[in-house]
Amino acid sequence: MPAYTVREWDKLAYGDGQEQIPAQYADRFAALARSSAFAGRGGSGVLEHGRHALRARGVVGILTSGDASLEIVPKIDMAPGKTPDHQNAAIRKRLVHMLAVALNLRIDTGVITDLAWQRETLLEILIRIFCDKLTMTLRKGMPRRYVEREEDLPTLRGQLDIPRQFTRHTVNPSRLACRFDLLSEDIALNRIMKAAAVRLLSVSQRSANQQRLRELAFVYADITDVPVSALRWDDVVIDRTNRSWQELFAMARLFLQDRYQTTMGGAGQGMAMLFEMNALFEEYVGRLIAQALAGTGLTVSLQGGRLFCLSAQDSERGLFQTKPDILIRRGGAITHVIDTKWKRISSRIDDPKQGVSQADVYQMMAYAQLYHTPRLTLLYPHHPGLGPEDLVHARHRITGHDTILETASIDVSNNVDMLMRLRRLILLEEPEAVDLIE
Repeated sequence: MPAYTVREWDKLAYGDGQEQIPAQYADRFAALARSSAFAGRGGSGVLEHGRHALRARGVVGILTSGDASLEIVPKIDMAPGKTPDHQNAAIRKRLVHMLAVALNLRIDTGVITDLAWQRETLLEILIRIFCDKLTMTLRKGMPRRYVEREEDLPTLRGQLDIPRQFTRHTVNPSRLACRFDLLSEDIALNRIMKAAAVRLLSVSQRSANQQRLRELAFVYADITDVPVSALRWDDVVIDRTNRSWQELFAMARLFLQDRYQTTMGGAGQGMAMLFEMNALFEEYVGRLIAQALAGTGLTVSLQGGRLFCLSAQDSERGLFQTKPDILIRRGGAITHVIDTKWKRISSRIDDPKQGVSQADVYQMMAYAQLYHTPRLTLLYPHHPGLGPEDLVHARHRITGHDTILETASIDVSNNVDMLMRLRRLILLEEPEAVDLIE
């Protein structure tokens, strides 16, 4: 199966050579990408279908069409001096880690060999992890629940359905309209697991994964086949009796629904499992900050606040609602607002404003006005051009306010002491203002 890899915001030229993609495959992937909700009005939100090359945008993931796949990996700076295959392998590993944190999954990436990270696409790695988890959990037994059944039986079982008895069996009283509860494996959770295994079998190109998915499909042979669009997600209740299925349920949702964005093209187009990096970075950082601040007396809210910038004169209806990425409170008071931005900033030597957009600053000034917080932070991914360590790079006082606005970065390529680094970043003492925002 031809497999192509391109990094976020990079180009993949058309052609038959190494580091190129044949034009017919490029056309397929571009058409599939246009069916994504991320495509936007112009249709190029995922891939720009240029005259000479495909250019990836700020969306990562995998597109499969026919016998070919295109993998878009994040633009994360890894250790220099390694081959592109080794660097892409390291990026895949970091992306899987980010997904695991964002989706609250426990994924042991150590069981996957370095060679597998290099040779397998993101989709095949996720399929392998799913198969491992599902096989291990099924060894403890398939979950069962009592479901209500209605059957016509020669002897009474459960309760007699009187209306049905006297409408259907008036002339044949030898049959009884029974209503009873039956402990069954044919429940919503198992139907979702079967649908995920069948879907992945249709797109996996790795023989080992195909074999394991066929075995899993056989295990679910007696479970009803339900189209993905008809699956009853709301009927699944995760409680103490089936807690071990919580992560598998989240992974099935990842494959079958659009949590960050999973789309299935129609008319044989293929499958696209895509993630908007802005949303993924925000969820990843937010969950880690919540862990890092545990036990400090501070509480963390993601996408909280939701105050309005304006109020209509003729009604109480608010206009232009705000949704700060991360709110940090001590008691009931908001002490810190953090907004994450998946974009590269420059060093202060290259640009005093570090490439921070005016719109981002205006957004933070609105937060200062609405949430009355003493501290605001714009948090970006770190890269080597900013220095060896992730830290607060600049602090400014907002004109006319006591509020401090910071620009800071966190290195997502380095998982060592991540919680401690975030904790140190957030628990700084109140900084002194160094200049004004004009």
